[in-house]
Amino acid sequence: MPATYEPISTTTLGANSTTITFSSIPGTYTDLVLVVVGTGTASNGKLRMNADSATNYSQTVLYGSGTSAISSRLSSQTSIDYWGADAGISSTIPSMSKMTFFNYAGSTNKTVLIENPNDQNGSGAIWTAVGLYRSTSAITQINLIMGSTASYKTGTTATLYGILKD
Repeated sequence: MPATYEPISTTTLGANSTTITFSSIPGTYTDLVLVVVGTGTASNGKLRMNADSATNYSQTVLYGSGTSAISSRLSSQTSIDYWGADAGISSTIPSMSKMTFFNYAGSTNKTVLIENPNDQNGSGAIWTAVGLYRSTSAITQINLIMGSTASYKTGTTATLYGILKD
């Protein structure tokens, strides 16, 4: 039987905001999927779990634009980039980011796959990352954060799904 996405919570911004937070996430699913669609005033969004701002995050990034390809590795970070600077959110053309949190309620470190197909009407890029959150605690809160001078624009939508156990 294929996995079933069950919506847990949706946020649609009625005003510009520097953060989007999902809290009190139940531990009853196998995995989580978070989809963000919208516009913003910066090209780099950050992801934190359980409001943890310690250096417990690492990631490996792959990027391609049709004219260049880049890979990078970051470790001992205070967050995970989920909208990369090279293929980031646009202020006028809606962008999409999909984050899959594997075994989020388990007792091992947590991994997240981040996918950002970003067309931008023919001039965009693809930005993909695998992130590691070094914590054995279940993920009960997810924070999406823009920098201090940036924001998600009005109308941006974020939906958190639980993947039902078969």
